[in-house]
Amino acid sequence: MKTAIIGGGAAGFFLAINLKEMCPQMTVTIFERSQRVLAKVEISGGGRCNCTNSFAEVRDLSAVYPRGHRLMKRLMKGFSQREAYEWFEHHGVRLVTQDDQCVFPASQDSHTIINCFMAEARRHGIEISTGTRITTLSELDGYDFIAVTTGGSPKPEGLQWLANLGHEITPPMPSLFTFRINDERLQSLMGTVVEDATALIPGTKLKARGPLLITHWGMSGPAILKLSSYGAQLLAEHDYRQSLAINWLSSRDEGIKQQLLRLTIEGGRKQVASLHPEGIPTRLWTYLLNKALGQRAQSPWMSLNQKEINRLTNILANDTYDIAGRAAFKDEFVTCGGVSLEAVSPATLESRHVPHLYFAGEVLNIDGITGGFNFQAAWTTAYTVAKAISQAADS
Repeated sequence: MKTAIIGGGAAGFFLAINLKEMCPQMTVTIFERSQRVLAKVEISGGGRCNCTNSFAEVRDLSAVYPRGHRLMKRLMKGFSQREAYEWFEHHGVRLVTQDDQCVFPASQDSHTIINCFMAEARRHGIEISTGTRITTLSELDGYDFIAVTTGGSPKPEGLQWLANLGHEITPPMPSLFTFRINDERLQSLMGTVVEDATALIPGTKLKARGPLLITHWGMSGPAILKLSSYGAQLLAEHDYRQSLAINWLSSRDEGIKQQLLRLTIEGGRKQVASLHPEGIPTRLWTYLLNKALGQRAQSPWMSLNQKEINRLTNILANDTYDIAGRAAFKDEFVTCGGVSLEAVSPATLESRHVPHLYFAGEVLNIDGITGGFNFQAAWTTAYTVAKAISQAADS
């Protein structure tokens, strides 16, 4: 029996290898439209490949999978992050878990993952056809099973051939990106990192907490990337023009105010600019002071009045900006949208419209807030499909 896998990315290779391990007699061919396979794996995680997450700090999958969390909860009962970790170690890839619960190869090199996949593909006799663009199932006559693992499509047209087969398509759109903010004073702080900030979109429940990085174009860092994922659809609907609020201390207003009142006592005659709340870098503090107090930023702490303390409290707890567009996150591109989860069987990920056609990875409307969660979705869905095809072949 023969299986065709359309897409030579992470999900495609993981599916192919697992299928051969489950069903050695199966002939498996990977069709990749570009001349290179696993290109996205190579650049992921800054070239280190954040291949999964420990999930130790995850209480609800909806917090890390803005779309597809219910299906992931079901599928991870069959292949979770623990199984993924064991799979890689069993196949010779030693892993390490960072303090932030992100899991990387111990080598800190994405090529360790790539080399593992390529070695396993050779060992199992998996055929790889590059430079092959498949746009209709008629091109794959003679194959008993077909799996689509093409990844996210930046444009709806890339999924039209699947829509023509009857599959409902959720319009694709970016889901991990940084924010452009046209504020030269802010941009002059490029490189400044706040380790624990909260970013939110006013008037909504959308918010994200974590490190925040100021860049030469605006803002980045985990807090911003997570917020972009949570708010992907809303931001797209507003053409990436939206208000943004930052709580620089991730604390309630009253708690911030109490910190400032303590500083008025401790600081005494020291200039306000010379003493700042813990967690606020000096350059950022100077910038925020000028926004809130102007010339009074050079005044002694003890001279601040109640209105000035309130202004400082407000700018630390609710500093507002206008998002002027999105910026790409390095060379990585993650989309939400794709083949609707209503179009597939939740147990096998087989198409409800075309028998023996399956989907895995980012082509489905599943996406995570960081690369590790997205890769785990690829491993989980690919394993699910491999098992389903193996069982179908044996029946």
